[in-house]
Amino acid sequence: MDELLLSRVEDAGLNASAPPQQRWLDGWLVRYSPGKAKRARCVNAVAAGRLPLEDKLRLAQAVYTEAGLPMLVRITPFSQPAGLDAWLADRGWAALEETRVMVCTRLPAGAPAPLPAGTCWEPLDAPAFAEAVGTMRGSPPGQRQAHAQRLAFSPVPYRGFVIRGVADGSVLACGQFAREGELVGIYDVFSHPQARGRGLATILCKRLLTYASSEGAGVAYLQVEADNHPARRIYQRLGFADGYAYHCRVAP
Repeated sequence: MDELLLSRVEDAGLNASAPPQQRWLDGWLVRYSPGKAKRARCVNAVAAGRLPLEDKLRLAQAVYTEAGLPMLVRITPFSQPAGLDAWLADRGWAALEETRVMVCTRLPAGAPAPLPAGTCWEPLDAPAFAEAVGTMRGSPPGQRQAHAQRLAFSPVPYRGFVIRGVADGSVLACGQFAREGELVGIYDVFSHPQARGRGLATILCKRLLTYASSEGAGVAYLQVEADNHPARRIYQRLGFADGYAYHCRVAP
């Protein structure tokens, strides 16, 4: 894919996942939200800066120690300086699981995908959406609160939706999108374990993409763990392809 497009996708992903708990440190965007998402509680090495790496790591580590969080450094093809990943590996920083950023350049248009019989579509505000997805994931209350806070104060407005069962009101699937101009990020797609195998995630994603397209989006992106093959197959069928990969390294 075009490297300039992927660079813009990376910027959009950083904007869409911005938590209130972040600060700049000599070219690094240091994030320390207590939520579940690693992208909101890691160092994003955006620019090389001027300080020696040892000094910068020490200053960043102090931020995470004060926040009571492990220090993670997110490594992407755009991380600076270019040799940061190897430099950290040489010093014992372990690599965590790889994540793929997938991109779709042809969004669906027209009417939203129809819902299965016995279900309904509902938009949710930030607290309700964070509670819904947190309940299905089994996230502790602190992570749900941090998620709700990040969504509510994000510089890129989010739109969150759930598919409910009409009979009992249970949340069967959920997802949200954050649109910045023609770029839209798809986040928090999750199906209830007892509702899987019914195609709800595919329907939900199609509807999110259709709504975003109607608002002016032309390129969609999402982030998914490299070994989450069922989810990746769904996204591939929707027209997504791998754009680039990233991983985090954790301090020894």
